[in-house]
Amino acid sequence: MDQAQNVVDPGTLSPRAVSLRQHWDVLPGTVLTAIGERTGRIDRVVPAETGYSSHIAATLDTERGRIFVKGMRDRDGLARTQQTEAAVNPHVSSIGPRLLWRVVTDGWDVLGFAHTEGRTADFGQSSGDLPLVVATMAELARISAPGPDLPSAEDRWSGYTDRQTDAALLRGDSLLHTDWHHTNLLVTPDHRMHVVDWAMAARGPVWIDPACWVVWLVYSGHPAQEAERWAAKVRSWSAAPDGALDVFSSVLARYWQDIGANHPNTMTYRLRDAAAAWAAHRHARA
Repeated sequence: MDQAQNVVDPGTLSPRAVSLRQHWDVLPGTVLTAIGERTGRIDRVVPAETGYSSHIAATLDTERGRIFVKGMRDRDGLARTQQTEAAVNPHVSSIGPRLLWRVVTDGWDVLGFAHTEGRTADFGQSSGDLPLVVATMAELARISAPGPDLPSAEDRWSGYTDRQTDAALLRGDSLLHTDWHHTNLLVTPDHRMHVVDWAMAARGPVWIDPACWVVWLVYSGHPAQEAERWAAKVRSWSAAPDGALDVFSSVLARYWQDIGANHPNTMTYRLRDAAAAWAAHRHARA
């Protein structure tokens, strides 16, 4: 599908394709009171400009400092991702913002994080941020996945494999972020990289994160071969067993095709095409 065909009229989108983001004022008074007990006076609420999978996401200027909050209605199926973020946070404080508090009341689950000042990463071919991503993935690879309740890569993606033996390749005990969108990586003024939005964190083999990054690099304009060269700079890439990357490229191609079909918009179509391009590259080499 060419770029012109990727543009979807918002009027044709299914409800699932539309951002979940809502206005701060939808929060019940009980929830606002509970948040205020933790922040003190709130002087300003600045809605987040990126992301779409939280009902509430905003930066708060408060008498106790600047805080980033994200919240979900607890009856939404995605609310489980709040627990994932809360469980992972103590283990990723070296590369991510610290969770300050959690409010669960009156139908809402809200997380408050120390605010990270920084710009979103640039995945362009000449970007100086790419080595930072490599270094950050290397640091993450040294962190073990916490607790038995973290979602597994096998559970998430086994439905997109051809064989039971292929699904077994997705088993592992490393902590994975899996959502390597450039807006989930913030570069601070001192040129450090912070990883945010751990909602899609999972337990799995350590090579999966650089493999997921390949799709985002192709999405950002890298040819598949060049994207692989960057991923290969992450040492954990070489931990993939023989044939695992071929299998996983097909898994991601099917996964993003499914996402594009169920959440039709320009971004998901481009990710579908990027994943398909990587899979084609892998299988052309086989």
